[in-house]
Amino acid sequence: MSKTPLRPLALTVLILPWASAWAAVERETFEVYVTIPSADFFVLPLDPQLVQREQRLPFSTITGELSPLRAIYEVKNSNGSIDARLAEEAYLSNGRERIDLQVRFNNVPLTLDSTPVVSASEARPGRQVPLEIAAVRPAGENYVPGDYYGTVHMVFDAVAP
Repeated sequence: MSKTPLRPLALTVLILPWASAWAAVERETFEVYVTIPSADFFVLPLDPQLVQREQRLPFSTITGELSPLRAIYEVKNSNGSIDARLAEEAYLSNGRERIDLQVRFNNVPLTLDSTPVVSASEARPGRQVPLEIAAVRPAGENYVPGDYYGTVHMVFDAVAP
């Protein structure tokens, strides 16, 4: 009589460790955010990863050229045009050497001075415009080998008519 209750208990003790091995658990954690621009003025990259991650300018070992970074921005100013400028000179540096960068927004070269980049008639309904960041090759020289880093700071202004 005492053997009957012990058998199910012994079977349970043997099976219980295997049951937990079959119940695998995976957990994923990631951050979510959203930027909702005002309806009147915005200048935003179509791909938000553009400004969240470091961007690479690919170097061709065959041609010795740096490929430009190209992106699309969505722009709108319901009350006028849009001007842009660089907050500081755009360049890459390895600590000793420097590679200047040419920044073009809507095919307009940006400098430290504010420049019209989207007219009021184009900005009013909103549109997509290109951004291009290209390395300026040293005159008659090759790029000096090394790891180069830099930051491009652009400033956009809503210009009232």
